[in-house]
Amino acid sequence: QVQLVESGGGLVQAGGSLRLSCAASGRVFSINNMGWYRQAPGKQRALVASITRGGQTTYTDSVKGRFTISRDNAKNTVYLQMNSLNSEDTAVYYCHADGGIILTTWWGQGTQVTVSS
Repeated sequence: QVQLVESGGGLVQAGGSLRLSCAASGRVFSINNMGWYRQAPGKQRALVASITRGGQTTYTDSVKGRFTISRDNAKNTVYLQMNSLNSEDTAVYYCHADGGIILTTWWGQGTQVTVSS
């Protein structure tokens, strides 16, 4: 099993920045991809950004140029640097990981990000 613990959410004014962190523990050697999803009220959970073990990144269009995902494999931690935040970024952000011989996905408990205008 893999456990994911997020930190770094909070309240920020529009135009501000936040950095989310997600630390993995347990069978971390089985993790391939890590990433962040978010879920706004009344909407489905959607991918924000992901990163492979080798560092290849993917972003949803709405965050390109504003958010940066990074990963420290030695610390089993993934980060999401969020700049130029706006109200549409308000959501619960979930850390995600996948891997294993039989593909398995794991989720963190979520951290709230609220952007005030």
